Amino acid sequence: MASILLAEDDESLRRFLAAALERAGHFVISCPDGAEAFLQLTSFKFDLLLSDIVMPGMDGIELAKRAAELDPKLRIMFITGFAAVALHPASEAPKQAKVLSKPFHLRDIVEEVERMVAA
Repeated sequence: MASILLAEDDESLRRFLAAALERAGHFVISCPDGAEAFLQLTSFKFDLLLSDIVMPGMDGIELAKRAAELDPKLRIMFITGFAAVALHPASEAPKQAKVLSKPFHLRDIVEEVERMVAA
């Protein structure tokens, strides 16, 4: 079981992902934006940050950069419809971050989470 911080501004997608990851046996805290997720990062230790990139306020890339500063061992995965943004060198996204492009199949994200937390 891994502890996962999920940051996703789309409420229905956030609920759907959290429920699927919990069914897979993980502990999930979900947040609607980067600022709230960052507060969670300062209070709890997580194995994985699963974050959308485009969110109001603090975006996912800024969240990931701050998260990596707090915990360099934290695994980071972006779920986004804007993969090119995350992969662009100017984005300054943590280099170890995995990117999963939307739309994705639920099975794909659960399998990728399993691979990342097993590493």
